[in-house]
Parts: sequence; C-alpha cells; structure tokens
Amino acid sequence: MSVSKRRAQTVPETIKETLKAAGDKQAGDLVVLDLRDVAAFTDFFVLATGANQKQLVAIVDAIMESLRRLHMRPDHIEGYPRQEWILLDYGSFVVHVFTPRTRGFYDLERLWGGAGRMEINP
Repeated sequence: MSVSKRRAQTVPETIKETLKAAGDKQAGDLVVLDLRDVAAFTDFFVLATGANQKQLVAIVDAIMESLRRLHMRPDHIEGYPRQEWILLDYGSFVVHVFTPRTRGFYDLERLWGGAGRMEINP
C-alpha cells in the first residue's frame, strides 16, 4: 500500500459514519482514498457506487442526514439529484457517488493512483 508510513492508517469517525450511511443504502464498492500526501485540496475521497440515479439520491440523502446529525453540512454539492455522479464536498473529505458506468469512465482510483487505498469495514 502506498500510504505514507508517517501517517496512521485510521479512518476518521466522520468517514466511518459516511460509510455506514452509504452501506445502509446498499452502496457498492466502497473505497476510501487517502490523499493527504498527494493533494492539498482535501484529505480523503470516499467512493461509492449505486445501481441507478434513484439509488444515488438515496445514498447521498442518507449520508447528508447522517452527517447533519453530527452538525456537518457539505460545503458544495454537484450533480444532485439528476446526474450519474453526485459529489459532496465536506472540506477534509469529498464523497463521490457514481453509477457503475460513470465510475468506470472516470476511474478515480486509477487517476489518483498515488493515493493510499484504506482498508474499511463498513
């Protein structure tokens, strides 16, 4: 794994909450990329896949509701509600929820290949 040895490989609680909310809506292929050593604009990407636009909206709504209970609101939202890729920017982490076709097309895991892929247990 390419995560820097200087960094603890601990998933922050806000991301654990995000993963739980997404998992509760049957999001597929949940991945956390640690960008702390490769990007200045955010620390983590959370990637998830929904089968269709309706499921994407359900996943995103669940994430926003869960994080709202922690007094967190996204700084920026893109693609909501009628796109194949919805982005929630929470500053220190960015959530990307894709349809399978769009996730394959943009392939953020390859694009950000220098980022560490973190182990998750939703």
